[in-house]
Amino acid sequence: AVTIAPDNRVVVYMGDDQKFEYIYKFVSEGKFNPQDRKANMHLLEKGTLYVAKFNDDGKGEWLPLVFGQNGLDASKGFENQGDLLIKTRLAADAVGATKMDRPEWIAVDPYHAGSVYCTLTNNSDRGTEGKAPVDAANPRAKNVYGHIIHWLEHNGDPTALQFAWDILVMGGRTDTDKLETKGSMKGAEFGSADGLSFDHRGVLWIQTDVSSSTINIKDYKGMGNNQMVATIPGTNEFRRFLTGPRGCEITGIAFTPDNRTLFINIQHPGEPSEGLSDPQHPTAVSSWPDGDKAGRPRSSTVVIVKADGGIIGT
Repeated sequence: AVTIAPDNRVVVYMGDDQKFEYIYKFVSEGKFNPQDRKANMHLLEKGTLYVAKFNDDGKGEWLPLVFGQNGLDASKGFENQGDLLIKTRLAADAVGATKMDRPEWIAVDPYHAGSVYCTLTNNSDRGTEGKAPVDAANPRAKNVYGHIIHWLEHNGDPTALQFAWDILVMGGRTDTDKLETKGSMKGAEFGSADGLSFDHRGVLWIQTDVSSSTINIKDYKGMGNNQMVATIPGTNEFRRFLTGPRGCEITGIAFTPDNRTLFINIQHPGEPSEGLSDPQHPTAVSSWPDGDKAGRPRSSTVVIVKADGGIIGT
């Protein structure tokens, strides 16, 4: 996710989608000039990369990944800044950043300065033998449903080095009282949140990426296919907008500027829960998008408009 700071420096937030990996942000050295496109072409070449540390008290800090600082030198196996940025995960380990539950998409709230959200898809290894234990920001062992974390940069400035954080929602089921599996949302239940984006009205859209090996079975039995839901942060109400065909992941969110057209992607429809697809029976799981008339399922981009041409989500 890219945003512009009050002083016009460019800030890029990134999630590293692996178990126990990190959330980063890059702050450019130069400043964005909306009147000079040529001057903006090299803004991502110079700046500072930071990694997030979420403290147990609801506060956090951005730790610089700079050669010669915080012990990032030859004693930790880094020869120079270029070497450090190739071994970014090792550098984040060395400075003591917080190991997260698969950070994926990040979204910046357009109506609340410095307010940022990140989907933590899941981490079934959290708290298991030999793995990182639970912590305040990743509070659930064997976190098969994931959660969405939120932080507010100090003074609303995305270049700040301190932030306050909380958890927007814990994924999971609403039909259980077990804390390790219970979803904290009201309304549509979901797990394994992945895609994340705000529309121009401040509605947060969330897409799920439940593994084909667990879609509507095992821990996800009865929860249906992957889906897209929407919420207004602070309400804890989540409404289901669409569900995908069998075996697919819902991904990609793009609105036209007037919010009247929405683009989403149906990725790998028809993927079986076990093994490889059978080429002799390509429609065994799904026949998206052509139905029974044509052959094997295909990934597709879907364009969504309201019948009356109105704003999506109203």
